[in-house]
Amino acid sequence: MKILLARDDVSPNERDEYGQTPLWRAARCGYEGVAEILLGRDDINPNRPDGCGRTPLGRAVFYGHGGVVKILLGRDDVEPGFPDEDDQTPLHHAASCGCEEMVEMFLGRDDIDPDCQDNRGQTPLLLAASNGHERVVKLLLKRSDVNSDRPTNDGQTPLLAAGLLRHAGVVALLQPPTSPTHGQA
Repeated sequence: MKILLARDDVSPNERDEYGQTPLWRAARCGYEGVAEILLGRDDINPNRPDGCGRTPLGRAVFYGHGGVVKILLGRDDVEPGFPDEDDQTPLHHAASCGCEEMVEMFLGRDDIDPDCQDNRGQTPLLLAASNGHERVVKLLLKRSDVNSDRPTNDGQTPLLAAGLLRHAGVVALLQPPTSPTHGQA
């Protein structure tokens, strides 16, 4: 690979019939070493999406390759909030999969909107809640810029999603505090 990439006539941004670049494939498969070699090129585009708008970062998150995610997020030219064709960001995927470490990586950045909605109105919190990922829900609820009751386009809230899918722990986290009733101390 190093020999090929050393040639001027080899482009690390060349796409296959599905729009996938060598970096996209390395990210999807979790090949950290290959990703580092590719990212060593000055002419690499680390945000080049495939035919469905999925970036290398988005694929690394989706497939749970935290090492590649760290490598990509360590670069200044990577857009961590780049949405795919469904307007889902890498944070949406990390929250949906329950990848607590990755969610923490994204929430530690200033260039991430933790309450962004996809084209169906789903937020990272709603996806974490509907999949029963209590730890991720806790992380998201710590943020003042996350609306815990934001509905989707069809009116579903994180609490409703968690309740419908019987995620009792998440329901407990999302319940608004109750005030004591009259006569109780």
